[in-house]
Amino acid sequence: MTVVPRRLLPAELAALDGWPADRRTARDWAADAGLFAFAVIMAVEQAAAYPPAGVDFVPAWHLAINPWVAAVACLALWWRRRFPVRLGVAMAVALALSASAMGAAMVAGLTVAVHRPWGRAAAVTGAYLLVCGYYGLFAEPPGVQRPVLVATLLLMLGGPLCLGMAVRARRLLVVSLRREAEVGAREHRLELAEAQRAERERRLELAEARRAEREHRLALAEARRAERERLAREMHDVLAHRVSLLTVHAGALAYRSSRAAAGTGPPLDAEEVGGAVEVIQDNARLALEELRDVLSVLRDGEPADAPPQPGLADLPRLVAEAESAGQRVRLAVGDEVAARAGSVRAHVQRTAYRTVQEGLTNARKHGPPGAEVLVRVNGVLGDELIVTVESPVTGTGSPAGAGGGKGLIGLGERVGLDGGSLEHGVRGGVFVLSARLPWQQT
Repeated sequence: MTVVPRRLLPAELAALDGWPADRRTARDWAADAGLFAFAVIMAVEQAAAYPPAGVDFVPAWHLAINPWVAAVACLALWWRRRFPVRLGVAMAVALALSASAMGAAMVAGLTVAVHRPWGRAAAVTGAYLLVCGYYGLFAEPPGVQRPVLVATLLLMLGGPLCLGMAVRARRLLVVSLRREAEVGAREHRLELAEAQRAERERRLELAEARRAEREHRLALAEARRAERERLAREMHDVLAHRVSLLTVHAGALAYRSSRAAAGTGPPLDAEEVGGAVEVIQDNARLALEELRDVLSVLRDGEPADAPPQPGLADLPRLVAEAESAGQRVRLAVGDEVAARAGSVRAHVQRTAYRTVQEGLTNARKHGPPGAEVLVRVNGVLGDELIVTVESPVTGTGSPAGAGGGKGLIGLGERVGLDGGSLEHGVRGGVFVLSARLPWQQT
C-alpha cells in the first residue's frame, strides 16, 4: 500500500496522521495560491472589460470602486479556510458592489461547499445568483441572449458548488474509511490481545494440569507405599504370632523325635504325634484364615461382612494360644479396664491386642524357654490405656537388635496413628514393651 506524505494531503486528511488541523500543508498552500491567481486574473480581465459595450446604466461611483473592491475580495481569499461562511456572505456584498469580484466569489462558494454542509453552501451560492440575476433580468449586453447569460451565470456559480460538494463527499468518505480502518485495527489488536491472553491462560491451565498430574502420581505413589506398609504391618502382626506358634510346636516335635531316634528319650506314640500334628494343622489353618481376613479388610476397606477385629476381650484367647505352645503367661487386667473394655474404640482395642501379640511373639523368639511373660493392661484415671509386656531375655539381646525390630517399628507407627506412644528396651535382663494409648471411648 502506497503511503501519501502528509504535506501532499489537505489539512483535514493530514490531521488524521497527527498534522495540526489549523496549519496548512504544502498542498493547501499550492491550492490557495492557484485559486488566488485565478481570482486575480478574472478580476483584471473583468475590470478591463467593465462596463460591457452598450451598457450605459452603470453609475460613476460604481466604476470607481469596482477594481478596489475586487482587489480586497481577492486578498480576503487567504482567510477562506478559517472563516468560510463569513467570507462567502461578504463575497455576496462584494459581488453587488464589483462585477470584477466574480472570480473571488466563485472561490468563496467552492470553499463553503468543501468545508461546510451542502445547505449552507447552497444558500451562499443562491445569494450570488440573486445578486448576479440582475444582469440576466434587467441588463442584456448587446449580442448576448438572455438564456445564454443565465446559463453562463449558473455554470460559473453552480459549478464551484457542485465541485465543492463532490470534494467534500470524497473527503468525508476517506475520513469514514480511515476511522473504520482504525476501529478495525483496534478491534484486531483487541482480538489479538484476547487471543494471546487466552493462549496464556491455556498454557497456565496446561501447566496446572501437568502439576496436578504430577501431584496425583506422587499421591498415588505415596498411597501405594502407605498401603504396602500397612499390608506388611498387618501381615507381620498376624503371621508372626501364628508362625512362631508353628515353630514352637514343630521344634518340640522335631526335638522329641531326634531324642527318640538317638535312644536318649522315650519314643513318641501315635497319639502324641497326632496331637502335635493337629495343633500344627490348626495353627496353619488359623494363619491362612487370618491372612485372608487381613487381605479382605485391606482390599475392601472394612466391608460390612468383614470379620470382627480382635480387641481387649480376645486377650485371654491370645494368652491361651501362647500357653498351648508351651509359654508361661500371666495376664493382669485392671479393674477399670475390665469394667469399661467395651466402651473403648475398636481401633484402640486392636492396637492394644497387637501390642500384646507382638510382645508374646518376641518372647517366644528371643526369650529363654519356660520363662514367664507378664502382660498388664491398666487404665490411668480414665485418660490413658497402658499395655505392658515384660519378658526375660537371654544375655543382652533384645528384639530390637540387629536383624530384628521391624515388628516394633510397625507397632510404633500403629500406636502413633492412634495418638499414643510406644516404649521398649531391656531393663535388668527383662525386655519391657509398653504402649500408652488414649482412652477414646465410643
